[in-house]
Amino acid sequence: MCGIAGVCHLNGEPVSSTLLKRMSDSLAHRGPDGDGQFAEGPIGLGHRRLAVIDLSVAARQPMMSSCGRYVLIYNGEIYNFQELRTELEAKGHWFRSRTDTEVVLNAFVEWQEKALDRLNGMFAFAVWDRRLRRLFLARDRYGVKPLYWYHRNGVFIFGSEIKAILEHPQVSRAVCHEALNEYFTFQNIFSDVTLFEGVRLLPPGSTLTLETDSTSGPQIHRYWDFPCHGDAPDMPEEEWAERLYDSFVHAVTRQLVSDVPLGAYLSGGLDSGAITSVAVKNLPRLVTFTGGFDLTSASGLELGFDERQGAEILSNLCKTEHYEVVMHAGDMESVMPELIWHLEDLRVGQCYPNYYVARLASKFVKVVLSGIGGDELFGGYPWRYFRGVNSQDREDYYRRYYAFWQRLVPDEHKPRLFNAPTMRKINGHSTFDVFRNVYETWTGALNTNDDFINASLYFELKTFLPGLFIVEDKLSMAHSLETRVPFLDNELVELALRIPIRYRVRDLDQAVRVDENQPGKRLLYEMGMRNGKTVLRKAMGRLIPKEITERTKQGFSAPDASWFRGESIDYINRLLRSPKARVYDYLTPDYVHGVLDDHCAGRVNHRLLIWSFLSVEWWLRQFMPV
Repeated sequence: MCGIAGVCHLNGEPVSSTLLKRMSDSLAHRGPDGDGQFAEGPIGLGHRRLAVIDLSVAARQPMMSSCGRYVLIYNGEIYNFQELRTELEAKGHWFRSRTDTEVVLNAFVEWQEKALDRLNGMFAFAVWDRRLRRLFLARDRYGVKPLYWYHRNGVFIFGSEIKAILEHPQVSRAVCHEALNEYFTFQNIFSDVTLFEGVRLLPPGSTLTLETDSTSGPQIHRYWDFPCHGDAPDMPEEEWAERLYDSFVHAVTRQLVSDVPLGAYLSGGLDSGAITSVAVKNLPRLVTFTGGFDLTSASGLELGFDERQGAEILSNLCKTEHYEVVMHAGDMESVMPELIWHLEDLRVGQCYPNYYVARLASKFVKVVLSGIGGDELFGGYPWRYFRGVNSQDREDYYRRYYAFWQRLVPDEHKPRLFNAPTMRKINGHSTFDVFRNVYETWTGALNTNDDFINASLYFELKTFLPGLFIVEDKLSMAHSLETRVPFLDNELVELALRIPIRYRVRDLDQAVRVDENQPGKRLLYEMGMRNGKTVLRKAMGRLIPKEITERTKQGFSAPDASWFRGESIDYINRLLRSPKARVYDYLTPDYVHGVLDDHCAGRVNHRLLIWSFLSVEWWLRQFMPV
């Protein structure tokens, strides 16, 4: 796991080694174990190394192929690299190291872009073809590892993080108003733009090719997408559960390869509990981590937010070495400047608890397993999907589901949210069109309720899940910690998406309506319904006891609704009621103050929107010149 950065001057101007070093050093937190640069005329490649597999100097990057034609910089882990190495050795390739990096390089030499179909893992990499003067970038199927790029005025720049791109003197800092519109609609960005004008995110499952001797510019190609519907055999649920169990065990076991200490996040729930149960069967002593919250000032459903007790039960069952961190209201205030600097690309939800848990884990291990992806693959958010069931047709489905995914500010409120200059620059940009474009590659039917649920799962795999990955990557790498996600194993994903909808989500016509802003929404929903992830619960019953597979679960969330009315309100007011607040370069004070007033009076729970106001305020302070 590492940080990569590069620059290509299309006018032939040589790349400064000083600039390249500065770009690489901006990513030092991603790779404290070493650095390297390759500069040859107009191309420069920089790398920061977090040594996980093969700790020797033979694994250093940038790495050149034995023929001298290709130079690679790579960030990620390929879990089937040993099998690929055996295949490549049979074809005559030889290896100087034991690392997966060299396997990726030789795989590209052998199969070119087709090598991507063989890689089971998470990655973002760049290959420079010295003969053809061609730059090739690639990102993994699911978007676990980020890769940003910028192309203007004859300069092409890329990096694992945007801060590396900002080091280039030709990159000016400005706000992208389209991205700002998306963020305040979805609390996420569904297109490839970012809040930084001109900086784009290479989509998951995509490649970018830059022919430096051509005027055509970067060419983006999608090499993989989630299948819209599978050729599922007609099998009973028990048989699907059996296949799922076998595939899951293989997926977790594959991801245990490491030459450094490895641990796991452990909540009191199904996904992390199942991962931990498999891991402990293969490792002599697993270290686990969880986060809890001081609930002294919490109320109502928030009193069920602390998952430490459930985590301790699982830790005792699995005999792990277990550590916990407890967060209080003031912990958000102290961490915001540093957190937003690392996050840089604002995405879904309150994420400062993730920052603290990653910091805890990094004190003991270099690699940690996470349960991200289980909900998105197996239907863990039924209160969302039912918003689209019983739609009349495709257009009705789009409208209904879009209405739900306006998580922060609905379209009709935007003229009051954004000030007049911002509205002019947004210039009619339609977030509904952005939403609808997510389905551009959807080829499945949209006629029955199963179709509508399937389309909703597809949407979340394409939008919400990549947002979670951006957050997880930035906040773990802030502490030089590699996060692995066994649920996103290629074979497991392919199996999961073939399982019929009726075995993943049941009885949505009887679903209970839950407000997405409601604290404890998962707990509230499951008190009335438990109809999500049904086949996964059945499969994991062989690993963990029924009281865990069937328990109601609250997602990892602080009691912010109460804290934002109580212990954190002075901090919030200092930032957001100040006439000098940076957000008022783009937003109206009246709207923001009205949101704070409604939340404090208990009229509306605006915890998600208040968090977003705070995040944008700190983002502007950290990245935008006054």
